[in-house]
Amino acid sequence: MAGVELLPKEYGYVVLVLVAYCFLNFWMASQVGRARNKYKVFYPTMYATEAESKDAKLFNCVQRGHQNSLEMMPTFFMLMILGGIRHPVIAASLGALYTVTRFFYFKGYSTGDPKKRLSIGKYGFLAMLGLMVCTISCGVHMLID
Repeated sequence: MAGVELLPKEYGYVVLVLVAYCFLNFWMASQVGRARNKYKVFYPTMYATEAESKDAKLFNCVQRGHQNSLEMMPTFFMLMILGGIRHPVIAASLGALYTVTRFFYFKGYSTGDPKKRLSIGKYGFLAMLGLMVCTISCGVHMLID
């Protein structure tokens, strides 16, 4: 437990936001599962083709919304974990914003019109930029303290 004591008390917010994102990821995965059943796209097929399904684009948009979130998850987690060491409340706030925008990104993408992913989802990139600043600040302060 000695390592935990080195972190600020407020780091708990960072941990809770990371868990919230995990729940969002589980929900998105379940939506892909539902889309598989609805559009008759079965494993191991990752993406549908028009030849296989007339609803290929709709399924692929649901799948792609989740896949993109998975692709971004390691970067998001790393920035949250490291940036939160020095700036736990700011990082947790930005992480919560990112999580909410990811929900809207997924919902917009799932409509079948990929442009709708950016209506609110685009603000997630601002949250990631803020997390980068927190992480850079953490690294710089570790070097000069």
